[in-house]
Amino acid sequence: MRRAAVFLLLAVPFASAWSATSPEAEVKRLSQQFSDASASGDAAILGKLLDDRVVFMNESGELSSRADILAGTQPPPAGRHNELLQTDWNFVLQGDTAVTSFTDNGTFTIGDIVTHASFKSIETWQHKKDGWKMISSQTLAVQEDPAAVTLPAADLDQYVGTYKAGTAVTVKITRTPRGLESATNGGAAKELDAEVRDVLFTPGQPRMRRIIQRDAAGHVTGFIARREGHDLLYKKKAS
Repeated sequence: MRRAAVFLLLAVPFASAWSATSPEAEVKRLSQQFSDASASGDAAILGKLLDDRVVFMNESGELSSRADILAGTQPPPAGRHNELLQTDWNFVLQGDTAVTSFTDNGTFTIGDIVTHASFKSIETWQHKKDGWKMISSQTLAVQEDPAAVTLPAADLDQYVGTYKAGTAVTVKITRTPRGLESATNGGAAKELDAEVRDVLFTPGQPRMRRIIQRDAAGHVTGFIARREGHDLLYKKKAS
């Protein structure tokens, strides 16, 4: 009985720390606070939220320590304002550890210019003696389709044909009333749009571009499929 009584007495401070607010509400508040501090360049707030051994990967794929983050944090220059607002919130609690996912919707203002970007993040928080601390985070930039342009029909006609990469991959580009479609190895056709003349993309696949290649006379000879800096050359078959 004494052991049980001692356990209950020891458990009271821990239980009271959870009773003030739900774990999800508290972690959500702190996570948004972290986004706010990141946007405003408040290193003091970030320092309070980050665990000493945090594993942090930003949207560029760079790993940073707590010291790296704090050393690289500073307020934006005069005339610039940044805002990060979280949506699509998800929360899973396992013991004293919480895993969250959300979208950070960024609004970036420079003078009278306003731009937007979104970021998908997963964060892990752990409840310690001094409260919740972020122990890991990974962020990916949300990629979006570029704005499409309308090209003259004569330009679209030049892209029509069959293209091959090596011996195993064939892409066929055809004309449609809407514009262009492409099919790989006889599969389902997908729409093709133009970002600019001679740069094509498939809607919904912003990581890929098809860059048309021409000879000295201006005839289409193939295209380069460029995916995040990696190129694959397709050569156009003679008609």
